[in-house]
Amino acid sequence: MAAPQTDEHPGPLEGLRVVEVGDQAEWAAKLLADAGADVIRVEPREGARSRHVGPYVGDQPNTNQSLRFAAANTSKRSVTLDLATDDGGAIWADLVARAEIVLDGTAPGALDDAGLGPTRFRGEHPALIWCAITPFGLEGPWRDWASTDLVQLALGGPMMSTGYDDHELPPIRSDGEHSLAMSNEYAVTAVLAALWLRDETAAADGGAAAGQLVDVSTHEAVSATTEGSFPNWEFLGQHVIRQTGRHAAAQRNAPWQYRCTDGDYILLMGGGVPRDGKIFAGLLEWMDEHDAAGDLHDPKYMQVLYTDPTQNVEIRNHVATTIGEFVQKLTAEEVYRRGQALHLPWGLVRRPEQNLDDPHWAEREFFWEGEVPGHPDPVRYVGAPYKFLKSPVRMRRRPPLLGEHNHEVYVTELGRSPDDLQQLAAAGAI
Repeated sequence: MAAPQTDEHPGPLEGLRVVEVGDQAEWAAKLLADAGADVIRVEPREGARSRHVGPYVGDQPNTNQSLRFAAANTSKRSVTLDLATDDGGAIWADLVARAEIVLDGTAPGALDDAGLGPTRFRGEHPALIWCAITPFGLEGPWRDWASTDLVQLALGGPMMSTGYDDHELPPIRSDGEHSLAMSNEYAVTAVLAALWLRDETAAADGGAAAGQLVDVSTHEAVSATTEGSFPNWEFLGQHVIRQTGRHAAAQRNAPWQYRCTDGDYILLMGGGVPRDGKIFAGLLEWMDEHDAAGDLHDPKYMQVLYTDPTQNVEIRNHVATTIGEFVQKLTAEEVYRRGQALHLPWGLVRRPEQNLDDPHWAEREFFWEGEVPGHPDPVRYVGAPYKFLKSPVRMRRRPPLLGEHNHEVYVTELGRSPDDLQQLAAAGAI
C-alpha cells in the first residue's frame, strides 16, 4: 500500500490554491487535494454534514470519527467559520483573495445574497475560477427545489434503468451518494478546463488571466449518465427496460449472472456470447470437455458473433442460455479464470471483502495507508484510479479534525494574532 508522502516530488496540481465551502463539493475538492492542490475546507462550527453520517470508528458517533467524512476529505485542511458574522465574512474575503479556485457547494445564491459570492469576488479578483455545484443549477425553474441523492437518481433517470426482471417490483437505487460523485467528477473536468483556458488565454494575449463562473448542475450530470437510455429514446424512440444484473436494453435478453457449484455467482458480459470466431471456437472446445456445447457447433450460430446485439435476439438468447447452463456445472473461480484466459469479459460477483484482498490492488498500489482519527492502527484508503509518472497523486495528509488548521491558516497565513482567534471564538465566528 502506498503511504502518505511529503517528499520533493510535486503532484500535478501542486501550488494550486482552492477554497471549499458547503456540502456539495467535497469529492471534487478531494480529487484536487490528492493531486497536490492546497485545499482549505471551510466548515461551520458544527462541522460539515458528512461528519455526522456513519459509519463511525468503533460505531461511536463522533464529529471527528466519521468514515464517510474521512473517505471524502483526504489531503485537505479544515477551518471553521461562520460566514453569517461580520468577522466571518471578512475572513472569508481574505481566503477567497488568496485562492485561484472556489468550490462552492452551498445553496444557489446563498453566498451572493450575503454579499460573499461570485458576483462580488469575481469583480474583485478577475482571475478567480468560481465553481458552484448545486442540485439544479444557479438558474432555471428548478433552481430552488429541494433535493437528495435519492431524488437526483430518480429524476435523472438511472433508477428507472436499475432493478429486476420482475417489473412488479419498483426501480431501485444503489447507495453511496452516486449523484454527488457524478456531479463532482464533471466539476473537476470543468474546473481544469477553465484553469487551462484562463492560463492559455493569458499567455496568448500577454495580459491578465481571466477566470470565470462554472455552474454545475447535479441533475444534469446525473441525466447525462444514464448509459443507453437517453440515446435509445432520442435516436430510436425506444424505451429501455431494466433487467437483473445487466444493462437495461430495449429488448429483454438472457440472464448474465449464474450461480455456480461453489455457491458464488459469475457474471457473463453479454450473456457470455463472444464477438470473435477464434474466441468462440476456444469456448466450444472448453464446453466439449464437459459435453456441454449442445448444438452450438452448428454454423448458424456464428452469425450472432458479428451482428448488433439487438439483431437475431432469439438465436443469441439460445447461445447465451446454453453457455449459462454450462457454467453452472463449474465453480465460479474456474469459470472466471478459464474465461479470462480465453479473453472473455467474465468476472466474479464478489463480496466487498473479497475484492479488497485481490493482489491486483497491491501491485498497483491502489490503496493508500494512513491514519483515521480515533483508530489506533493505520487503515486503507481508496486511492486514485490514475497514475502520473513524474507527479504522483497520493494522500498527502489524513482527513482533518474539525477546525484543526484554524491557527495555521488564520494566524500563520492570514496574519491574525492568537488573541484575535480567541476573540473570534468568543464571538462565534470560529
